[in-house]
Amino acid sequence: MATKNNQPVDTQCKQSSFEFSKHFRRRVSARFDGGAISSDGGAVLLREADRRLRLTARLAACFDDRRDPARIEHSVGELVAQRVYALALGYEDLNDHDQLRHDPLLAVAAGKADPTGSNRRRQVDRGKALAGKSTLNRLELSADADHRYKRIRCNFAAVDDLLVDLYLEAEPDSAAPIILDLDATDTPLHGRQEGRFFHGYYGHYCYLPLYIFAGNHLLCARQRTANQDAAAGSLAEIERIVERLRARRPGARILVRADSGFCRDELLAWCEENRVDYVVGLARNERLHAMIEPELAEAAAEQAATGRAARRFAELRYRTLESWSRQRRVVAKAEQLEGKTNPRFVVTSLTPEQWPAQRLYEELYCARGEMENRIKEQLDLFADRMSAHELRANQLRLYLASMAYALTLGLRRLALAGTAAANWQTETLRRQLLKVGAQVRVTARRVWLSLSEAWPWRRLFETVWRRLCTEPPAATV
Repeated sequence: MATKNNQPVDTQCKQSSFEFSKHFRRRVSARFDGGAISSDGGAVLLREADRRLRLTARLAACFDDRRDPARIEHSVGELVAQRVYALALGYEDLNDHDQLRHDPLLAVAAGKADPTGSNRRRQVDRGKALAGKSTLNRLELSADADHRYKRIRCNFAAVDDLLVDLYLEAEPDSAAPIILDLDATDTPLHGRQEGRFFHGYYGHYCYLPLYIFAGNHLLCARQRTANQDAAAGSLAEIERIVERLRARRPGARILVRADSGFCRDELLAWCEENRVDYVVGLARNERLHAMIEPELAEAAAEQAATGRAARRFAELRYRTLESWSRQRRVVAKAEQLEGKTNPRFVVTSLTPEQWPAQRLYEELYCARGEMENRIKEQLDLFADRMSAHELRANQLRLYLASMAYALTLGLRRLALAGTAAANWQTETLRRQLLKVGAQVRVTARRVWLSLSEAWPWRRLFETVWRRLCTEPPAATV
């Protein structure tokens, strides 16, 4: 290496082209001279779905912006849209946005007026139209009260209402019962976040978020500390959601469904007093086990004779020794597997005439397992990325992930029904439909996207475009 003034000097020239092995007699070379090329060409489809749903616009309205308008470059609407779109496209970290802010296609999706940056003479791939990580971080650290450096406040109650409204708009005239599925999961924590707690069941420090779904629709995503019961706060959330549902659909039948972690007398009693049905798992104990001994014996005899799993169902009237305020109907499954018994119990407000024991367990209660797939989709949208210190900031991050899920769900509902992609989960949707190479050219009157001719999902793209851009939107409430 050469030296100057006894200091080493790097004499290596900047690499302008890259040579690879020949293709027969042809040389294979690569250069970074393609201009503005995005790997997220499908973002324009998300943008059209967002315009139908008015999702990011309504989410932005949930924020109170106390900044001086004359001194800001990025509106709350642009910040929120930038963050939600990035999550949907697979960018989990704020650090990603120091590069994403140069992407004119993301600027178009986020609604930036000039996607090339403020200087029109600047090349489009050098534009700095979007916010960087520091600005977005200040959005997520929005304070509950006036603060010198945190002047954007998120109204959490308004975001909660928006989640319920999105569901009502998607299912405006459904006569089917509304089934509210409740579940808790763990969000591992790797720092010293506010409210972190070591959870013995999960075996690590974590949060314990509460999720409530109605089918595929997310109605509640509540961040909670893990030093409490899995059902903590669930009654208040159910009360809030039921009140809003009935305000829009007074005659709707509502059913609460959950595992045994939510089998608490206060929740069951509230449902009974407010015309809400429930199907909730019940933890087994010696008393319950003794009540189904005949059915267990029958199942064991059948399993021994056939070598296959056998099950029987029983109707019980049961009341705990202390915790329940009344006697309730319990459906029992007496199952014998190879080498072990597997009894299960469900408490319900539904009558045997409405739902016989076996149908109630196998068709109604077991269907709650589908909710596990919806929670996995939240993780695909980085709902477990809780690296902020404050619990409030991590709740806002959870909301942003929830809205990214609502956006991808809206895209499926509006444009993919009846196609092979109708039931794609978020990760598949992102990989197959949103991730397509696109060259972006911005002129005074048009934004041109030149998509890859070799892309295998072109016909699906055309179908989605037609449904979002040329067909009238479905009626909403």
